[in-house]
Amino acid sequence: MAKQKSVIPMVGTIGGINFYFLHGKPVARIAGGGFNSKDVRTKKSMQRVRENGSEFGDCSRVNKKFREALRPFYSHHKFTFFHSRLMTLFTAIKALDVVSARGKRQVFKGLEHDAGKALLRDFKYTPDCVLSQVLPFESTMDWATYTFQFPRFSVDRVSFIAGATHVALQFGVLDFNFETLEYALHMADGQMLPKDFAGTRLSMTSTSFPAGLGTPLAVLGIRYYQEVDGAMYLLHAQNGVGIAVVSIK
Repeated sequence: MAKQKSVIPMVGTIGGINFYFLHGKPVARIAGGGFNSKDVRTKKSMQRVRENGSEFGDCSRVNKKFREALRPFYSHHKFTFFHSRLMTLFTAIKALDVVSARGKRQVFKGLEHDAGKALLRDFKYTPDCVLSQVLPFESTMDWATYTFQFPRFSVDRVSFIAGATHVALQFGVLDFNFETLEYALHMADGQMLPKDFAGTRLSMTSTSFPAGLGTPLAVLGIRYYQEVDGAMYLLHAQNGVGIAVVSIK
């Protein structure tokens, strides 16, 4: 792979060279190689490729809908490799489906196991802003009332990014069906906390409640703001968004 150096970057295939954009940068590489589509569809030796492709498709569909469901927590922010990192997560969960034949394993069946739920809960969704490090507090989730709490909170222990004067916390219960890909997000009222916040306890309760659509996930998000002359401005730093699945029912 090589970088393009020209006044006008090209896209397409010329003289056996593919020109395209990768992560927003113009690159070029030799065209061809690999297998053609007919080989993949018909050759016996391509059976494993077909199986992997089928399972990849399921993971990709879950990935797309899951990112869509989480979007209120990261609106107006662009992640690096968010799609590919989530593909790694859902591929690992899919592999826990020990009931289905190879090529037909699915994410929702992997989540029927505690190990699958642990992978979903413990995954670092935002490695540049890990919530357990930004908010190093013991937390509780009351599924009877859909209430998330920090029983002992101190703003002095919260990690603020450069330029931030406030931190905004968002909490919601994501009711997500990993089989049908239907979902509903039930948000709590957000909390905007200044650096001199004096409270010692935080509690957030979703204003609506899941109706049994799928698997209920407690999701916590964090964004940073800067106050200037009484106006609040959202900061767009790479480490300015944190998302975590803090509990699964």
